[in-house]
Amino acid sequence: MGETWEVEIRQLDGKGSGQAVVWRENEHGNKKKLKLTIPRTLPGEKVRVTVDQPHRRRRKAIPDEIIQVHPERIEPACPHFDRCGGCVWQHWQYTGQLTQKTNNVKQALEAQGFDPSLVRDAIGMEEPWRYRNKMEFTFSPDGDLGLHEQGNFRKIISLETCLIAGKEMVEATMEVAEWAKEHQLKGYDKDAHEGLLRHLMVRQSYATGEMMLALFATEDPFLHLEQAVKDLVARIEQKFPQVKSLLWMENTDWADRTQSEKTHILTGRDFIYDEMLGYRYRLWFDTFFQTNPIQAQKLVELALEMGQPKPTEKMIDLFCGVGTFSLPFASRVEKLAGIEIVETSIQSAKRNAEDNGISNTYFLAKDARKGIDQVLESFGRPELLLLDPPRSGAGGKVMRRIGRSQPERIVYVSCNPDTFATDIKELVPFGYKLETVQPVDLFPQTYHVECCALLTYTGV
Repeated sequence: MGETWEVEIRQLDGKGSGQAVVWRENEHGNKKKLKLTIPRTLPGEKVRVTVDQPHRRRRKAIPDEIIQVHPERIEPACPHFDRCGGCVWQHWQYTGQLTQKTNNVKQALEAQGFDPSLVRDAIGMEEPWRYRNKMEFTFSPDGDLGLHEQGNFRKIISLETCLIAGKEMVEATMEVAEWAKEHQLKGYDKDAHEGLLRHLMVRQSYATGEMMLALFATEDPFLHLEQAVKDLVARIEQKFPQVKSLLWMENTDWADRTQSEKTHILTGRDFIYDEMLGYRYRLWFDTFFQTNPIQAQKLVELALEMGQPKPTEKMIDLFCGVGTFSLPFASRVEKLAGIEIVETSIQSAKRNAEDNGISNTYFLAKDARKGIDQVLESFGRPELLLLDPPRSGAGGKVMRRIGRSQPERIVYVSCNPDTFATDIKELVPFGYKLETVQPVDLFPQTYHVECCALLTYTGV
């Protein structure tokens, strides 16, 4: 049986939801702390909430009523906000989002013993909507196309709109959804492991306008689906001439990922062109490229400003991906070595360097720690090192290896303030000083934040 309380939201958790605490008396008369996670609430708000199974120590619940409203609370713009798992802060004025993100970075650093005053105010967007250049949508078993419900990866919300994706991307997605319905094509059932359509990945270049549509399905498109496929190609070619890559990806694996065992090019090529800071990149369906091109350019410019690359210097770009940071830096240093464990990304980085006439790069497909050792043997000590690791961070072993290699300057680009803070703490015993940290909001309406930081070698 449920119990109802009035509680105050004390803080937000790592996913942007409100947290509150109540003390309740159990059947033995003892008081126990119950930690509540309450989505779509803001710090300081007082809410009435009903909790099912309150005997459990941690519970998630939707507020029945907001009793005391935060002054920065606004009406969410998207009709899917109450259910969709994509955005969590549409109910918060954008200035408030930015303040919270700045504070999140400060708190993460302060917890590891760093001075929070080194953190600048987060750089936001003039227009914090329609910023994403890549989206992945999922088909439900009945063929609806949409996004996962918040906290429920087995429930798909049928798409009406998406306000963080580019408008043309949404229009093309709706066309594919209509095509699937008209041809009565079933979506994939994750429990029964049967059905045809699994995902639709859409990406579009902000600079060139080129778009890619990649359908992930369990069958060869030309075995039983020729008429449906011909209709899809005709629709896309007629209505969306900016689609330069229409792909059908066979994926029979049980894992719920956008992966391909065999790629069929339905029309166009298997990649699209994008540009950043005057450099041209080829993007395949599985290429990692920053999803907010406007803010990503600011991030690269910040890294250049902090790193101060010089024509006489050697540089290592760790976790280099397809060369997003490598190419602008390579144009400003004597030589650059990029290290990345994903072989296809390294192949793309080499091709992107060649496409842009850059010949002073060396790209290595290897684990970060082992890659550093290999590069140092032939390369020598770099004056500058940049790293842009995944959300899990670089890890202690990699950071200590960086510390031992003693670059003069380290630029750390991070998408996770907590792992960033624990990573750079490893550099302190090696004589590194944190100079400045600049948060950049690449993900408005969500709790995520990127940051760019400079550390200098001062000697042990």
